[in-house]
Amino acid sequence: MDVRGGRPSEEQLRRNFEAVLVEVRNGHGVRTETGLDSRTEQALWVIARAQGGGTEEMIHNARTAFAGQLDGSNAEARRVELADTIAERAARQRPGSERPGRRR
Repeated sequence: MDVRGGRPSEEQLRRNFEAVLVEVRNGHGVRTETGLDSRTEQALWVIARAQGGGTEEMIHNARTAFAGQLDGSNAEARRVELADTIAERAARQRPGSERPGRRR
């Protein structure tokens, strides 16, 4: 299901996840515009690259990633990662701190 027209409902996300899971287990890649987040897509790509349907552990990991999308924990983890990255960059750019490879 293509979700370019707006935010998908939970039911649409569930249908999309199950459809993409079947596709990757059959040797296809992950379609775009499914509404699935990057953590879920990454877990599905692991299965697709296995080219043999994936192991039960891979499938479990994909389902766990998808559950994280639904409960918001994937988005929260991403927000924390971004905040940490921004803070690290800001710390490196403060007056008196040298950037790697540059001398004052």
